Amino acid sequence: MTKTNDENTTTDALDRVLAHADSRTEARVFGAAQALQDAATATHGVGDGEQWDLEDRHALRRVGGLSTELEDVTEVEYRQLRLENVVLVGVYPQGAQEDAENSLRELAALAETAGAAVLDGLLQRRPHPDPATYLGRGKAQELKDIVAAVGADTVIADAELAASQRRALEDVVKVKVIDRTTVILDIFSQHAKSREGKAQVELAQLEYLLPRLRGWGDSMSRQAGGQVGAAGAGMGSRGPGETKIELDRRRIRTRMAQLRKQIREFAPARDAKRAERKRNTIPSVAIAGYTNAGKSSLLNALTSAGVLVENALFATLDATVRRSETQDGRVYTLTDTVGFVRNLPHQLVEAFRSTLEEVAEADLIVHVVDGSHPDPSAQLQTVRDVMGDVGARDIPEIVVFNKGDLVGDDERLVLRGLAPDAHFVSSRTGEGIDELRQTIERMLPMPAVEVRALVPYDRGDLVSAVHESGVLLSAEHKEGGTLVHAHVSERLAAELARYAAD
Repeated sequence: MTKTNDENTTTDALDRVLAHADSRTEARVFGAAQALQDAATATHGVGDGEQWDLEDRHALRRVGGLSTELEDVTEVEYRQLRLENVVLVGVYPQGAQEDAENSLRELAALAETAGAAVLDGLLQRRPHPDPATYLGRGKAQELKDIVAAVGADTVIADAELAASQRRALEDVVKVKVIDRTTVILDIFSQHAKSREGKAQVELAQLEYLLPRLRGWGDSMSRQAGGQVGAAGAGMGSRGPGETKIELDRRRIRTRMAQLRKQIREFAPARDAKRAERKRNTIPSVAIAGYTNAGKSSLLNALTSAGVLVENALFATLDATVRRSETQDGRVYTLTDTVGFVRNLPHQLVEAFRSTLEEVAEADLIVHVVDGSHPDPSAQLQTVRDVMGDVGARDIPEIVVFNKGDLVGDDERLVLRGLAPDAHFVSSRTGEGIDELRQTIERMLPMPAVEVRALVPYDRGDLVSAVHESGVLLSAEHKEGGTLVHAHVSERLAAELARYAAD
C-alpha cells in the first residue's frame, strides 16, 4: 500500500525527533537527555567544582537487558535498576507540526532523565485528542502493534490524560500508559534532596493521584454501612459502606493536610533569612530559566559555588543561595531556582510556590535561555508565564543566552531579535561572564538615602558597613575622621546621622 503525504510527513517528523535515540545507546542508558543535547557538549566548566553530588546520583544506574527476577538472594544488595522501554505518542492540530516535534523531543529527554529508553514514537495530526483513547481508534491499534514489535512496557502520552483516557488506551495497547505530568513528577521525586523539597514533591504527587485512583469493584468494600447481621446486610438494607478506594482518598487527603502544614512550618526559617538580608539591605539576584538551560553552571561560573551540574532535566530542585561582591565591595546574593518546562504541571507550581517566592522577592532576575535550543522563543515565553503566575513580572530582568559556544553568528542574529539587550555567555568556556557580572552590578538597586558624614576613626565599623552594603561615592581622610559621601540604607543612614557633615 502506498503511503499518503501526511503519513510520510509524520514519519519524517518522528525520524527527526528520535534521531538521537537511535544511536549512542550507552549515553542514553545513563539518562544523558540526548534529545536536547549531545553528551560531547555537556562537559563541566572550570567553576563547577568536584561535583560529588553528581557522583552519588550516578552510583546506582539503570542498565538495559536485566531481568527483574533474582537468581540468587545474594544479588539483592548489588542489583541494578532495569531500564524501562517506552514508546512516545502525541497529537497535534493542523499547522503545529514543528511545535509538536519540539514537545516530543522534550518528552524524550524527560523520559531519559527519568531512567527510560525511548524505542519509538507516534504522532497523529487531528484537531483535538480523542476523548476516549487520546489517539484515534486506528492509531491506537497501530500503537498496539508498535508496542508489541519493539517490546515496550510503557507508553508515554505528550499531554495530561484523563483517568478514563488512560484506562481506555491501556485496554487497547495492553501495557502501562502514563502521561507527561507523571514523568515530570517522577523526575522531581528522584532529584529532591532537602526535607522541604521532598515534602513539596510528595504533595504534588498526591494532588495528581487523588482524582485518578482506580477502584476494583464491590470486592474492595471494607466497612459496613451500619449494624450488620450474620448475613452481612444491615437493617433497612443499608449499603456496603465505605469502600477501599474511599478509604484511600481519605488517607490521601489526610496526608496532604499534613504535608501542607509541614511546608508552612518551613516558611518562618526561610522568611527569617530573607528578612535578615533585607534588614542588612543585601540585594538579591534570582537566576531563573528553562530546565537544562545551564542555570547551575552559570551560578558556578559567577561564584564558583560548586552546585551540582548534570546534563538532565530538573537536575537541581532546591534553591541555592550564594554570596557575591561587586568590584566596589558591595555584597549581594545569587539564588539558583528550580527550572521550568512547557506544560509544567500546576500541582508543581502550587507545591513549589514557596521555592518560587525566591524569584518573586528578588531585586533582579537573570533569565537564562538555552541559546542552542531549537525553540528559544518558547522557552522565553514559558518562563515569563510562570514568573507572572508567582508575581515576578515587574521585576527588572536580564536575558542571558547560555551555551554561546554552540551558537553560530546567524543564530545570534535571530536571538537578538527575541531580546535585543541580551547577553551571550558560555558557562563552559567563560565567554561573556565578566560582561554579565558588570551588568548585574550596574542594575543592582541603589540604596535609598544619600549621606555625607564625618565618621570618627574609632567608628571604622560604620565605614566598613558603608563599603559592604552601600554605594560609596567618595571618601576623604580628615583630621577628625573619614569624610564619606555615599548612598546607604535608611537603617545605616540613621546611625550616620549623628556624624552628618555639611
